[in-house]
Amino acid sequence: MKINASEIRVGMLLEYRDDLWQVLKTQNVKPGKGGAFAQVEMKSVNKNTKLNERFRSSESVEKASLEEINFNYSFEDESDFFFINPKSFEQIQIKKDMIGQKGKLLTENLNVTISFYNDKPITIDLPSQVKCKIDTTDVALKGQTVSSSYKPAKLDNGLNIQVPPFVEAGDEIIIDTRNLEYVKKV
Repeated sequence: MKINASEIRVGMLLEYRDDLWQVLKTQNVKPGKGGAFAQVEMKSVNKNTKLNERFRSSESVEKASLEEINFNYSFEDESDFFFINPKSFEQIQIKKDMIGQKGKLLTENLNVTISFYNDKPITIDLPSQVKCKIDTTDVALKGQTVSSSYKPAKLDNGLNIQVPPFVEAGDEIIIDTRNLEYVKKV
């Protein structure tokens, strides 16, 4: 699907130079002299390289058409995560390095959306918030201001995050899966 260069947004997948690119940053620039353009920073999905490209506003680029399918997380082994389609019971596996840190947030039967490009899994979207349990945390120091003081905590899944001083070990919290930050205490 062709889109105008001014319509490029962060997170989009573009087909460019015979490769698939994920948009990391975009900035629309209107200089005093000359035509407007979009400055776009992209990362190759296949080769893991970065590219800074400048597109004129009148230029069109090819937006990748993705097929999104809901899956449930099943289990993991040394190198892969396994997911099952709840409708067709088809099972797929995805390399751990593709999912990264967010793989620690996967719990049994968690509903995720996997995007496919030419029948190959490209990205995985977790629910925007998940519930986790605090394993260990530091003791809050008295006299610290509540507004800006956070303390380190380790979750039961091994992830390290920053939490407010009133959160203690054993508490259940909600964290944002997009930026791996504390949202609220349950």
